[in-house]
Amino acid sequence: MTFSENPDAATLNAEIKGNPELPSLAERLPAEPLVVVPYDSIGSYGGTLNALSNATEAGTSDFLSVRHVNLVRYADDLQTIVPNVAKSWEWNDDYTQLTFKLREGHKWSDGAPFTSADVKFWYDNLALDSNVREKPQDYALVAGERMTVETPDETTVIFNLPSPKPGLLAHFATSYAQAFQPRHFLGQYHPEVNADADALAEECGFENGYAAIAAYYGNSDWTDTPSPMLSNPDKIQCLPKATHPTLESHIYVADTTEGRKLVANPYFHMVDTTGQQLPYISRQDEIYANDNEVRILKLVNGEADYKSQSLTLAPAPLLLENQESGDYTIQLKPQIASYTLSFNVTSEDMAKREVFGDVRFRRAMSVAMDRGEINEVAFFGEGRPVQYTGFSPRPDFVDPSLEEAFIQYDPEMAKGLLDEIGMVDTDGDGFRELPNGDKITLNMQFATQGIAGEVVEIISQNWADVGVQTTVKEVTPDEYRSAQSSNQLDVLMWLKGQPVAVHMGTNNYWVPPFDGYFDLRTGMLWAEWMDSDGASGVEPPEWVKQMGEDSIAFQAASPGSPEQAEAGAALAKAIVDQMLFIGTVIAPAPIYHRNALKNVPEFQTWSYEYYRTYPYRAAQWYFDE
Repeated sequence: MTFSENPDAATLNAEIKGNPELPSLAERLPAEPLVVVPYDSIGSYGGTLNALSNATEAGTSDFLSVRHVNLVRYADDLQTIVPNVAKSWEWNDDYTQLTFKLREGHKWSDGAPFTSADVKFWYDNLALDSNVREKPQDYALVAGERMTVETPDETTVIFNLPSPKPGLLAHFATSYAQAFQPRHFLGQYHPEVNADADALAEECGFENGYAAIAAYYGNSDWTDTPSPMLSNPDKIQCLPKATHPTLESHIYVADTTEGRKLVANPYFHMVDTTGQQLPYISRQDEIYANDNEVRILKLVNGEADYKSQSLTLAPAPLLLENQESGDYTIQLKPQIASYTLSFNVTSEDMAKREVFGDVRFRRAMSVAMDRGEINEVAFFGEGRPVQYTGFSPRPDFVDPSLEEAFIQYDPEMAKGLLDEIGMVDTDGDGFRELPNGDKITLNMQFATQGIAGEVVEIISQNWADVGVQTTVKEVTPDEYRSAQSSNQLDVLMWLKGQPVAVHMGTNNYWVPPFDGYFDLRTGMLWAEWMDSDGASGVEPPEWVKQMGEDSIAFQAASPGSPEQAEAGAALAKAIVDQMLFIGTVIAPAPIYHRNALKNVPEFQTWSYEYYRTYPYRAAQWYFDE
């Protein structure tokens, strides 16, 4: 195959701070580049992809997923795992050793070799280092135990697992958390890699090497950490690079509070079937707009090229009506997650904690919700009422009746359950008090990125109709997440629900606080108790501890085996019986793209769970204008 490149590659490369002049394309591509078959046609180079996000770290995953890479990915059938950064992999017989083969000659965006050492550096020096991350994430562990990473040569990575975890591969296919970081760059600031790390960091005004790592990498695997261009602009002149090298299709060259700009990675490892290096699109521009109405107006006016995150069904009629005049296309695709609510079972208010912790209260609040009205008003009758079972789509091992548990609209049942636990209206104002006589008003803060305002308003009225007073307030995603994580909210609301593949890779959804920072969480003090081995926080009930054990058994079992089915069924039954999370309606949602953007296929789902656009090979998108 003869290879060719973007004619503007050298110009684009010159915008990347710290990058040397480009060698020939043959020296930049791996010995075996990943050949991508375009959906419709061979593309042409150039153009700028205009993206629209809520704000930095709060509504950018659809944009991030456009340029994302990991060791492997799911194909667009959402069933098959296929190569990406790794060209192949192999499990041993009992799923305790996973071996990846990397691409010889693969390079980072600055031209430095990408090798197995970069995977080991990510695992040993970032994922497991408490100076970088307070504690390892579950996906980096196996039944709570650490793995080991061997690198017998530059293109071989061996993950040794202390016990079986076949879902580790699925994790690498679905997660934003990339299983590699540039050792040659971040390692210079890591004291275990470079003895002069602290001194090097101090030269540019950082407290130590770990502070420099935090400026580039952050303190999590979330890949949207503000770059030094935004977080440390006073240090940019001193620093060797404005952002750390990447393997993704594009790299940041500007980062402000208004948005970000990126240019194509001149060392990207993919080519099309004619040998043209991808990506076709030269630039990406991202602007922030926290106001939902502003975002919708910009989409109607064709001011973005692609958008899915934060788009709900509510504006779909307006978006569909203006498709022709705005020269864009709307795909309405099923969601995997659905709007889900939970109560703060470890509230700092002890009277509230007692009520929120009573399953009768949670069941009352479930049957008090009119899901039929929610479906008609918020989803135009296109949705389906469903209880949260943890698994979505529902696998065969989950009893179908669990999806219907306590989803009937039954205000009288709700009132009876509230009476039973001692929540009655003692002063005649039409609203119930807590069993101790204190007044209660449920604080319902929400962000439109996580749940539609129409849904919250209907639920608020439903609960008021059975005598539980509420107050509704829309906040930004960052404000919501901060309040949720600091244990300040009464009601937690966000999209929730994961396919089997995701559960195989992490038990986050079954162990307090039952999800990550960006998602729906509850039981923060239960989580504190577990993290501290009982030294602080609040001890969770036995059924919570049992879910943790069952989730470990689920992850250790062979996919599709009776053992996996048994553990999965137990998890679903426990989460529904205890009604820790309350489901609403699952419905389709819009995916938007301008018609000038080509090679955009039909998506299978509107979903975060397979990392949005990642399965659909966005590096082969191009513009025909």
